[in-house]
Amino acid sequence: MTKKQYGILSIPVIVAALGYFVDIYDLLLFTIVREPSLAGLGVDLAVKQEVISASTKVINWQMWGLLIGGIVWGIMGDKKGRLSVLFGSIILYSIANFITGFVQTVDQYAYARFAAGIGLAGELGAGITLVSELLPKNKRGIGTSMVAGIGLFGAVAAYFTFKFTDDWRLCYKIGAGLGIMLLFLRISVAESGMFHQVKQQNVSRGNLLMFFNNSKRFKKYILAILIGMPTWFVIGILVNFSNRFAGEFYGENAIESGRSIMYAYAAIAVGDILVGFVSQYFKSRKKALYLFYFFAILSGIYFFSGLIQSDTEMYLACAMLGFSTGFWAIFVTMGAEQFGTNLRATAATTIPNFVRGSLPLINMMFVNLFQQNIGWSFVKSAMITGVIVMAITLIAAYFTEETFHKDLNYTEPEDIKS
Repeated sequence: MTKKQYGILSIPVIVAALGYFVDIYDLLLFTIVREPSLAGLGVDLAVKQEVISASTKVINWQMWGLLIGGIVWGIMGDKKGRLSVLFGSIILYSIANFITGFVQTVDQYAYARFAAGIGLAGELGAGITLVSELLPKNKRGIGTSMVAGIGLFGAVAAYFTFKFTDDWRLCYKIGAGLGIMLLFLRISVAESGMFHQVKQQNVSRGNLLMFFNNSKRFKKYILAILIGMPTWFVIGILVNFSNRFAGEFYGENAIESGRSIMYAYAAIAVGDILVGFVSQYFKSRKKALYLFYFFAILSGIYFFSGLIQSDTEMYLACAMLGFSTGFWAIFVTMGAEQFGTNLRATAATTIPNFVRGSLPLINMMFVNLFQQNIGWSFVKSAMITGVIVMAITLIAAYFTEETFHKDLNYTEPEDIKS
């Protein structure tokens, strides 16, 4: 029987891309509707500290949900199959989003986003794993880039959905409805043949401890996480607080954080589609990463240069920063390619969610350490935080192995040797 050949616009790629589209829609929706949703729950927007406290609680609970969900769905993806994760995660985050549309307190909001975070954590890793295993190796980089690139436009959809409806509760309910629609599309997608093969073997699957009982695997795992850190520094700090940076740079402004995120994610989507072709041109994942890191450094220099003196220039800077972090697809693909079929879903699902989960730690350095303890200014704290994050990432990328030509049809041995 001839093995079915899948292309970069095949059903599995399209369905995975639409799944990630809904994932990003839901993941970024709170940032876009933050102020009106908090005001609707009784938070006084005139009291800055009250807004910061409430928004931090909600986003942190959502991020903790992503961390926990990344582990749970990753293990499930290797034990039960990639498709089971896609079905389970969609059902959970759809229910959580629907419930979010009815919350009455900030605590309820946080708990609902925690549940949604758990559900959302499974979508990208399982989708990238499935596409990586179904597509031939000469197409998988472009295929996964299409998944991420199309998916990231979900942030643009979330922004315009809110602008059109002007109802944050309805936006969450629409997200739930999109998830349910995806369930029907999933029916047409086949399970990975590599997973079917490994199920027949007497090998440990989805064993998280295997990342830690072997020094070589542990090193690869940590490096795979560190190379993605700039993405959430850019989105979580520079773009998310673009209105405050605008105030520091040139005073009175009309910057909307939601609009900044929309521009940034539109640019990230373009970058994520291009990075697959760049990787294909160089025949290297790492060279594509280095090129986008270079763009990120240039964009960061421009952001802090003092040249931004208008709202238009700030939105342009957010778009530049977004494009420069359009390596998310290649970063997650490399995470999937680093490990054997019996650990691949666990790796591809936990790695991006640990990067997302690094945001509270980056925020602690940015706010608690540099601003509150050392006493540096808002801008200087952000600048130093960015330098540290980028330095860690560049070192990690240097020691990360090239995976462009790697054959994925193998398993990881269950050993404790170094």
